[in-house]
Amino acid sequence: TMLNLICFLTCVLAFITTSQTVRGNVTDGDAFLENIIHYYGENNSITTTNLEDLLLLISARRSDLISKENPLEEQECLSAKQILSQFGYNNVSQLTVEHLEKICPAVLTQVLLPSCPYIAPEELLHVDYSVWGYGFLAVTVINLASLLGLLLIPFIKKPYFPKVLTYFIGLAIGTLFSNAVLQLIPEALGFDPKVDYYATNAAAIFGGFYLLFFVEKILKLCLRMDHEHGHSHFTLSETPQENSIHNGDDIEVPDVMCRWLRGQRIRSIKTVAWMITLSDALHNFIDGLAIGASFTVSVLTGFSTSTAIVCEEFPHELGDFVILLNAGMSIPQAIFFNLLSAVSCYIGLVFGILLGSNFAPNAIFAIAGGMFLYIALADMFPEMDSIAREQKKTSTKIVFFLIQNAGLLTGFTIILLITMFAGEINLG
Repeated sequence: TMLNLICFLTCVLAFITTSQTVRGNVTDGDAFLENIIHYYGENNSITTTNLEDLLLLISARRSDLISKENPLEEQECLSAKQILSQFGYNNVSQLTVEHLEKICPAVLTQVLLPSCPYIAPEELLHVDYSVWGYGFLAVTVINLASLLGLLLIPFIKKPYFPKVLTYFIGLAIGTLFSNAVLQLIPEALGFDPKVDYYATNAAAIFGGFYLLFFVEKILKLCLRMDHEHGHSHFTLSETPQENSIHNGDDIEVPDVMCRWLRGQRIRSIKTVAWMITLSDALHNFIDGLAIGASFTVSVLTGFSTSTAIVCEEFPHELGDFVILLNAGMSIPQAIFFNLLSAVSCYIGLVFGILLGSNFAPNAIFAIAGGMFLYIALADMFPEMDSIAREQKKTSTKIVFFLIQNAGLLTGFTIILLITMFAGEINLG
C-alpha cells in the first residue's frame, strides 16, 4: 500500500542520513541490515532489481514473494517493546526523529523477513488479559498469606517461635532490599538486565550491605565472648545499657519493636485500630502500584516484586494481628480491619497496570524502590536485630545470627536468580 511504501522510503532515507554521520563506525542496526542484505541482496549489496523486490514485498503482493525456504526462517521475531529494549529505549514513551533513525533497521527487519508475519491486534489482546489475571492472582495470594499469620498466633509463646520469625524477617529484608536494587531502581533509571548487564554491579550493593552486617555482628559476638571470659573493657559502672542512648544524658529507649512478642496491652483501641488500618492501607496501595507496574514490564518482573512483598507482608501482618488482639479486639474484628486495608492493594494494582500500560512507569518503580529500602532497613532490620538482642546466652545469639544470615541470603538469591535468568524464562 502507499502507506507502507512511504514508511519504507522514510526508513531508508533516515538510515542514509544517519550513516553519513557515523561512517566507519559499527552501529546497533548493522546486524539487522546484514540480515536483510543476506536474504535479498547479492555480494553484500542490494541492486535496483533487489530494491524492486523489496518494494513489491511491502505492497499487497507480499505473500506471493515470500519464500518458504528462507535461511533466516528461525530468526526470532521481536515485539515493539523488545526492539526498543535492544536500543536502550525500554522506558521511552515518545519516539523522536533520533529514536526512529536508530531503530529503523530493526523495524525494516521485522517487515521484510519472512520469519515475522503480520500479527493482528486481536491476537495480542490475551497479553493484556494475562497481566490483569496475574496481577489479581498475585495480590490475592499476598492477602491470603498475610491472613496465614493469624494461624500462628497460638504459637507465639512457643520457645522456637522467635527463631521462625527471625528467618521470615531476614527473608523479607533480603527480598525487599534485593528487589529494590536489582529491579525497581534500575527499571526506574531505564536499565534492562539483558542489555545493560547491570545485575553484577547491583548485586555488589547488597554485598556491601551484607559485608558490613556480617563484620559488625561477628565483632559484637567476639566482644561478648571476651566479656564473658572476664576480659571486659568496661568497668561495671561503665558498661553500656542495651536500650539506652548516651549523649550526655542516659535516655531509656523502650523496646517498642518487639512489645507485641511480649503481649503488652495497649489502651486506646480505636486509635491503634485506625492508625494500623490507615497506614496499612497506604502501604498496600503502594504495593499494588508496584505489582501492577511490574507486570506491565514482564510477568517475571511482576512475580519478583510480588515475592518480595509477600515475604514482607507475612511477619508484618502477624505483628499487626497481635497488636490488635492485645488492644482488646476479637479475632473477627482483626480480620475485618486487615481485609479493609487489603482492598487498597487491589486499587493500587488497577492504577499500576493502567499507568504502566499507557505511560512509562519509571516514577512508580522509583517510589516503590525507595519504599522497599525504607521498610527493609529502617523498619524490619531493627525488628530482626531486637529479637536477637533479647537472647541472653552467647550460644543462642550465634544461632540467631546464623538464622538471620540464612534469611537474608535466601531472599537475595531468589531475586538475583529471577533477575539474571529473566530473559531465558518465558511465563507469558
